[in-house]
Amino acid sequence: MMYIDNILFAVILIVGIGFFTKNVIKLKRNINLGQKVNRTDNPSARWKNMAMIALGQSKMIKRPIAGFLHFIVYVGFVIINLEVLEIVIDGLFGTHRIFSFLGGFYGFLIGSFEILAVLVLAAVIIFWIRRNVIKLKRFVGSDLKVWPKNDANYILYFEVILMSLFLIMNAFDMNPEKMHGGNIISQFLAPSLDLFSLVSVEIIERSAWWLHIIGILIFLNYLYFSKHLHILLAFPNTYFADLNPKGQFDNLESVTNEVKLMMDPNADPFAAQPVDENAIPQKFGAADVQDLNWVQLLNAYTCTECGRCTSACPASQTGKKLSPRKIMMDTRDRMEEVGRNMDANKGVFVPDNKSLLNDYITPEELWACTSCNACVEECPVNISPLSIIMDMRRYLVMEQSAAPQSLNAMMTNIENNGAPWQYNQQDRLNWKND
Repeated sequence: MMYIDNILFAVILIVGIGFFTKNVIKLKRNINLGQKVNRTDNPSARWKNMAMIALGQSKMIKRPIAGFLHFIVYVGFVIINLEVLEIVIDGLFGTHRIFSFLGGFYGFLIGSFEILAVLVLAAVIIFWIRRNVIKLKRFVGSDLKVWPKNDANYILYFEVILMSLFLIMNAFDMNPEKMHGGNIISQFLAPSLDLFSLVSVEIIERSAWWLHIIGILIFLNYLYFSKHLHILLAFPNTYFADLNPKGQFDNLESVTNEVKLMMDPNADPFAAQPVDENAIPQKFGAADVQDLNWVQLLNAYTCTECGRCTSACPASQTGKKLSPRKIMMDTRDRMEEVGRNMDANKGVFVPDNKSLLNDYITPEELWACTSCNACVEECPVNISPLSIIMDMRRYLVMEQSAAPQSLNAMMTNIENNGAPWQYNQQDRLNWKND
């Protein structure tokens, strides 16, 4: 019977990890749909970003209540799941609390895990109340309907179940002495022998043990479909974030080269290399996810949907249609749609007459942005909705000449008069005669 349990455990473990690996491969493929961009410069600053922001939660604590609660859940969930290593060994080899030989240190670890489990339960309940009872403004919006709203609650329920199973597993352990006094919380949940038979106690403990590890594997595989993918992606996302000062935009290389050629009196325009007729011409800006760079697509998958960006956005606060959070969610949704298209066509994308622009994100949203960088500053994991907005604006202006009339007039005046205003350059100093 023991061998059957071990084999069953191994099968469940292999299936769970195998499905997760399959989704990681798909995730990597979707991110690699983006254009190449070099983010390997200044590794020391990048490692510091990752340590301070992803690991140290430094931007989360700017909002103390949410930051403190999130820190408890983050630390508690990560540390408690260190116990998974013991569960895996026990499950594969038929042992019971294999690390109990550590004695008092093991008891200290179990006690710490139990305290953290209770703190996580308390924090999760407060999160649920903030989201579903108090209904904080940033958790209520047109972009948080149906799935996004349910997804956030599902994660909270998952955490409650996993923490409760951990405590129940300890409370019903038939050999509490193996915990070396670490059951400082679960001992108060321990059953009375008058209420449960020894067989019942063992069944409950084993059931909680199995459900706990199966629940962890389910949660691991659920991450791909959830906003909580940021648990894994926050680390690479902060490492590969743009290190340039906020507000500094990159120049399109193709445009830069063209301008240099025009301004060089010694340049020979006919000396350029022959163009590959089979090559796909590069777009100015972005109309679809394949036109964005891979870091922007990584940003979309890392988005926590916390709404800090939208709550800080001046355009959103004044009733404009723009929501930086929706920009990231739409980018991820379109990326997933493209991925499903490739899955259905043996890894090749078949044009579907859709694009990120217009089908997901409207020009009205893009032009509502003031480019103030508030969304970038607020994001707890260094996501930049503004970079996507600006690239899509570039497409509208440079590919479709579809800027608002006032902006088109300004650019025409700059081109003709060297100034945003509609008067001749020779008249620019007439104001001093008034």
